[in-house]
Amino acid sequence: MPMSPKQHRGEVTSDLLLDAALRVYADAGEQGLTVSAVTRASGVSLGSLYHHFGSIDGLVNALLTRWLGRLLGELADAVGNSHDARTGVRALVRAYLGFVQAHPDVSRLLHSSRADQVGMEQGRELRDVQEARMPPLTSWVLRHVERGEIAPLSPALLESLLLGPVVGVSRRWLTLGDVDLDEAARILPERIWRSISADGA
Repeated sequence: MPMSPKQHRGEVTSDLLLDAALRVYADAGEQGLTVSAVTRASGVSLGSLYHHFGSIDGLVNALLTRWLGRLLGELADAVGNSHDARTGVRALVRAYLGFVQAHPDVSRLLHSSRADQVGMEQGRELRDVQEARMPPLTSWVLRHVERGEIAPLSPALLESLLLGPVVGVSRRWLTLGDVDLDEAARILPERIWRSISADGA
């Protein structure tokens, strides 16, 4: 069903605000991400921001939801195209680190204390997105557990072993810059694979 002109205008306004919020965050960091900065950067009125998102936290929540969904979608595509568990781990690590390199400002926000705070305070939408996107990854893991390739550990533990090291390296690169992500993409997959493979090799 096509959008009405009013719906289209609303979507355009939302996109303007989301794009402006990301630009403000990239230029001024967490402290600079204020209602006045976003309305100034977007050219959208204060009333429109509150109408669409309710608050600056609602706007940040929507921005996180948009990009978390995209990241998880790329990870699901990466493992979905793999032939076995080992190549899937390599694809997942490279997809995650590739996303971080391609979108450093977004990734800085996704890995920020602001994201953690919004996630704790208003995390229902974020959890919904994560739960909607995680099933392809979860079913991929469970399929390879059933095949005897991945150790039969709890899903939460397997997720931590798979993503924990990649998230840690990404945070370090984004905040300190003292990690070579290309080197990490070469080394981490095999190390992670050893931690989850059924035979530990």
